Amino acid sequence: MRYFLELGYNGTTFHGWQSQPNAKSVQSTIEEALSKILREETPIVGAGRTDAGVHAKQMFAHFDTDCKIENTDAFLLSLNSLCGKDISIFSVKEVAKDAHARFDAIERSYKYFVTFRKNPFFNNFCWHSPSKLNVEAMNEAANLLIQTKDFTSFAKLHSDAKTNICDVRQAQWLPLEEDKEAQEFLGILDGGLAFTITADRFLRNMVRAIVGTLVDVGREKISLSQFQSIINERNRCSAGTSMPANALFLWKVRYPF
Repeated sequence: MRYFLELGYNGTTFHGWQSQPNAKSVQSTIEEALSKILREETPIVGAGRTDAGVHAKQMFAHFDTDCKIENTDAFLLSLNSLCGKDISIFSVKEVAKDAHARFDAIERSYKYFVTFRKNPFFNNFCWHSPSKLNVEAMNEAANLLIQTKDFTSFAKLHSDAKTNICDVRQAQWLPLEEDKEAQEFLGILDGGLAFTITADRFLRNMVRAIVGTLVDVGREKISLSQFQSIINERNRCSAGTSMPANALFLWKVRYPF
C-alpha cells in the first residue's frame, strides 16, 4: 500500500530535506520514525527538496508499506512524537499505488518574507532589510519572470537538473498586511513584505537567487532592462546574490487529485 503524508517543518536545525551522510535532514528524521513504527525500513519520497535552513508550511511525501494503517490518529500521534518538535505530520492518507509525491505535483508555491523593522523574534523567519525597497519596480521585474521559460541565470551551478525550463505562473510582492495567508501564519509585521512565486517546478536555489536579484531592483542597483538582460544572459554569475534561507518557505503543493 502507498500512503501520502502531509507535513510541515521548521528548517532551522536541518541540513535541508534530503538525506545525506553525517547530517540531520527532514527526510532521514521521518524515515527513522516510520521505520520504528512500521518495524521495517521505510524510505520516503518528497514533493521536492528544500535547502538547509529553508522551512515548509506544506510538504508532501509518500511511502510504501505492507502494514495497513487502521488507526490514523494513533499513527500520527506516534509519528509526531518520534519526529521531534521541528516537524509536524498533519495527515496520512492511503492513495493509489502509482501516486507519486514528486512527479504528480502540478504546482508549487514559495513565500519569502522581508521585514524593515529589526526584531530578534522574527530572525528565524524573515530577512531584515535595513532600507526601504522600491516595491513597484520589484513587481515590474517579477512580472518578467512569468514571461520567462529558461531560468539558467537563477539556477545553482553544476546541479543535476536535466533542464532549466520552468513555468512560473505567479510572482508578486505584497505588503505583509495585504497577504491574508501570511497574516494568519506569521501575524502582521508592520511594513514588511511577502514575495510569492508559483511554478510547475523549481530549480535548486532558484527562488533565493530570484529574490536576491529582485532586491537589487528594489535597491535601484539595477534597472528593469538590466533585469531582463540578466534573464537573457542565462548566466548565474550575472544575477544577484542568493538570499538567506531562513526567510524562505515552501508554502503550498498542489495535486490533480
